[in-house]
Amino acid sequence: MKTVKPLIALISLMALFEPAWAADVPANADTQHAKLQPAISAALAAAERPAADKARDAQRKPDVMLNFFEVEPGQKVLDIFSGGGYYTELLARVVGKEGTVVAHNNQAYLPFAGEELKQRQYDKRLPNVQPLLAEANDLRFAEASFDRIFFVLGFHDAFFSDKDWPAIDVDKLTALMFRSLRPGGKVAIIDHRAKAGSDIEVAKRLHRIDPAIIIEKMTAAGFVLEAQSDALKNSADDLEQSVFSEQMRGRSDRFVLKFTRL
Repeated sequence: MKTVKPLIALISLMALFEPAWAADVPANADTQHAKLQPAISAALAAAERPAADKARDAQRKPDVMLNFFEVEPGQKVLDIFSGGGYYTELLARVVGKEGTVVAHNNQAYLPFAGEELKQRQYDKRLPNVQPLLAEANDLRFAEASFDRIFFVLGFHDAFFSDKDWPAIDVDKLTALMFRSLRPGGKVAIIDHRAKAGSDIEVAKRLHRIDPAIIIEKMTAAGFVLEAQSDALKNSADDLEQSVFSEQMRGRSDRFVLKFTRL
């Protein structure tokens, strides 16, 4: 019984040093049983979708993700580092003719996504997509111009640079995201999980990132973490291997964060 008071005091002291964002991190949302919007169902079932995209659906769970991030017809969406366009195509089909998707890539992405992008043929197949080729530090958008911003499997890329990948000012990028998102809009972030407490060095070595780093950067920019989901969690991933290793490619443990601008 003599240890009770010191223990309480220790717990209280630890609370003082808790990160500001930690107390506000919401519990995982029940994304698996949410009712699917008709526009999302139609987008997934579209016969025109590439077979390669449909083959990825089981692992990526786009039905759950698009529903979780509340994508709807008529919205304007920014897809940052959109790569080969897997999500760009789905977003374009959900927002429809009254909506727009800005599909951003930088020059360094093109050698990896160029062929897939050619096959997308946005101008013919999805005319509501506006391709944008620009380095992250050069991006400029009007205030409150987007309803949704998607940043899928790319946030970790903002933390390293080499001869083929220009350094990115992360704080400048998150500030731009905040300004260009309308109040009430959502930011969708999906990325490969790193071990808790990992520094940014693992971003280059393993292509992973500790979600706490993203939460800190996004909240510092003014965003509020509204919800998170473990729909893409893989407990079999030991978080020690590169996501491009033979064992992990397409099987990494991924975290899902939904931020909003109030």
